[in-house]
Amino acid sequence: MEKIGIAYIFSSTLLFFVANFCQAQESESPKLDFKGTASVTHNGISLVPSFSLGDPAVLFDLKLTSGKFSFEPDMRFALEGKPWSFLFWFRYKAIQKERFSLRVGAHPALNFRTVNIIRDGREEDILESRRYVAAELVPNYKVSDKVGVGMYYLIGHGFDEGVKRTHFLVLNSSFSKLGISKGWHVNLSPQVYYLRMDDLQGYYAVGFISLVKEGFPLSLSAILNKALDTEILPEKDFTWNVSLVYSFPN
Repeated sequence: MEKIGIAYIFSSTLLFFVANFCQAQESESPKLDFKGTASVTHNGISLVPSFSLGDPAVLFDLKLTSGKFSFEPDMRFALEGKPWSFLFWFRYKAIQKERFSLRVGAHPALNFRTVNIIRDGREEDILESRRYVAAELVPNYKVSDKVGVGMYYLIGHGFDEGVKRTHFLVLNSSFSKLGISKGWHVNLSPQVYYLRMDDLQGYYAVGFISLVKEGFPLSLSAILNKALDTEILPEKDFTWNVSLVYSFPN
């Protein structure tokens, strides 16, 4: 029953995107916009900040936008080139007001891990992929030009060995373009979140920090994640990273 539920949510969301995108293309031709980031970090951290690769990683976040619709591949690799995870987001800006916005999205995903097997009497490491689908709901309210509050909710389902059902609920705030000197500013986003994976659950606090120079394509960002009370093991009580981020086009 749960498989039917998540499959229905994902397929319905995806069909909604396709139908509305086709309708939009018939009525007008919105300008296509492409941008993205490439990041290098000493510790790859996933969409759920309590999980990390534990090794250096390269992350690519791409975004192709047409009107209210966007396609956003999120691809993560270990530094030696081995794939870690691929998420292919389809997103729609359902509401875009001066103060309030609501985004919905869905994605299929692949998560990779190295598995040791015995083949012809010999040990061998192979790369195994696990399949997931997920849907998201993202309301945000802009308090001022520099301050915002919001929520992020994701429900996911796994088809292969491992976690079958994930609930990820975030309460967030954002403080953007806080000037520290001429041409330099800091973005801060303190958050708390609840994570449920099958029958296990946990509560966490996380902070996202970035240092940006206006008009310059490189920036520094950091993630600091602390487990407050969790049953989800094994994982570290405190996870952090620092990343060098290249944004394009500049």
